[in-house]
Amino acid sequence: MSSSNPPNLECRMYESKYPEVDMAVMIQVKNIADMGAYVSLLEYNNIEGMILFSELSRRRIRSVSSLIKVGRQEPVMVLRVDKEKGYIDLSKRRVSEEDIQACEERYNKSKLVHSIMRHVAETMGLDLEDLYVHVGWPLYRKYGHAFEAFKVIVTDPDTVLDCLTREVKEVGPNGEEVTKVVTAMTPEVKEALVKNIRRRMTPQPLKIRADIEMKCFQFDGVLHIKEAMKKAEAAGNADCPVKIKLVAPPLYVLTTQTLDKEQGITVLTNAIKACTEAIDLHKGKLLVKEAPRAVSERDDKLLAEHMAKLTSANEEVDGDEGSEEEEDTGMGEADLDTNGVGIAD
Repeated sequence: MSSSNPPNLECRMYESKYPEVDMAVMIQVKNIADMGAYVSLLEYNNIEGMILFSELSRRRIRSVSSLIKVGRQEPVMVLRVDKEKGYIDLSKRRVSEEDIQACEERYNKSKLVHSIMRHVAETMGLDLEDLYVHVGWPLYRKYGHAFEAFKVIVTDPDTVLDCLTREVKEVGPNGEEVTKVVTAMTPEVKEALVKNIRRRMTPQPLKIRADIEMKCFQFDGVLHIKEAMKKAEAAGNADCPVKIKLVAPPLYVLTTQTLDKEQGITVLTNAIKACTEAIDLHKGKLLVKEAPRAVSERDDKLLAEHMAKLTSANEEVDGDEGSEEEEDTGMGEADLDTNGVGIAD
């Protein structure tokens, strides 16, 4: 396609041009007028709708600005649709918690599908609506939601995509126009779509982390702590291997990687329990500073930077300050005084 005539990249997410009455839809507030708020229906290519002030809340409205703000995205209920005039009346007060949850879940899936479809159309120079007509909407019809089809495409693209077709008109040998049925996409477009779906939808493992403090001032405290660490790591499994690292005495970090957040949190919780039981046997103490939770790459980076700073600080300590035997290993090891009582570090 020539650059002077770029492809159309605007299209609604669903086959229906308008939503159904009593359906929850995702909107963005555009402006607030005398009678109510004008909004865009995000799933329907930003067509305009209106929420009258009387439909904002079940309670008496003291302040409109506390109930609706320009720019905010939220689910609302469809009250009326006049397809001829293009009027859509909406309600914020009639949408239930259940509707809100279902709408947000559907919208997040549709938004991801739309983002992938739009990217393919843009990079391959295709009309987005044409791509939806022959690929997106047939998948919505067959799978309930194209997102579900995309999940299957990650591992089995041919089964999902090769049955999609389109009709093309050609001039036959005798000059007559004939209709032929061909695959919905060229191999190049199919490859681009599959590549984008795999890049955006292959599940990424989550990192789960917990921060603990562990001390043991008994004789051989360092060995007892190492034993407790082994017990923590043994609580992991092939899907959720547990690692425990010393940050700086007495702080330790437990981590695991998993595709299932709940499983990861359970495994780390069990690892802390095993570690606590092991150190309690030797009159040690374990304190949970941060319970198991999913962490981002940024959290990882901050921890790595913190550990690097501590390492360099330790290296800068003058080596003549004490003999090697007197150095604290940071594992809760303690020197013994003449009475054989452990001295806390």
